[in-house]
Amino acid sequence: MPLETASAVADKPPAAAPASRTEARERAARNRRLTVYGARVAVLVAFLGLWEVCARTDVIDPFNFSQPSKIWDQIWQWITHGTAQGSLGEQIGYTLYEALTGWVIGVICGVLLGIALGRVRFLADVFGPYIKVLNAIPRIVLAPIFLIWFGLGPASKVASAVVLVFFPVFFNAFQGAREVDRNLVSNARILGADGRKVTLQVVIPAATTWIFTSLHVSFGFALIGAIVGEYIGATKGLGLLVAAAQGTFNAAGVYAAMTILAVVALLTEGLLTFAEKKLFRWKPADAGDGR
Repeated sequence: MPLETASAVADKPPAAAPASRTEARERAARNRRLTVYGARVAVLVAFLGLWEVCARTDVIDPFNFSQPSKIWDQIWQWITHGTAQGSLGEQIGYTLYEALTGWVIGVICGVLLGIALGRVRFLADVFGPYIKVLNAIPRIVLAPIFLIWFGLGPASKVASAVVLVFFPVFFNAFQGAREVDRNLVSNARILGADGRKVTLQVVIPAATTWIFTSLHVSFGFALIGAIVGEYIGATKGLGLLVAAAQGTFNAAGVYAAMTILAVVALLTEGLLTFAEKKLFRWKPADAGDGR
């Protein structure tokens, strides 16, 4: 090859490098998220459209099953004119207050007792049978008892939420404390950590994943406890809206209250997921494709 040709080849700038693997993965993940969101919207639109068509053509009884347009009209009426018990925001806030209060109390009690019994075998041996017996009781049937004890106010609903939240959080915290790597505990003790430091700096961080797993489920239980308590007897709340709509054979009102409750639960789940991602940024992301 002549020197001029070789020099020209050497001086030729390299071809544009393809996108890096990181950029390709990010693009693929973004496209997948858009596809998933689009599919979710399509499924929801198809379901509501089919429901509306079936109700309008009498394939299903619109008196019992209502239809999405009437449900939306009911929600809009509550938003603009309020409910018989007050404004819609007041009903949502009342139910959220009861559910959040019961959830916080149940989570704190479940985590503390779960870690304590998971760390101290003697306590687990003593209190284990009692906790199993209490867990076997259908907790929904306790709502009327709490209503008798605490009255129509929020205390009875908070108590219902607490008993529903406590047990899933307790068992996850207990199992998380038991599943801590023994080598970590042994190494911490070799480095001079006492029992309190081992619990605070090794056991609790290791059990946090287990605890957060229970938080997603337990808040739904807290909402159930509040709604059931309000349904049985209350002066305000979404559960009272369900009971009032059922008493007047207003199927649209029942579904409207359920829709509002579902939106509240989804928003809360989103907040919990956001907090979990921020707290566990060190964990590798799940590819979600089965690989």
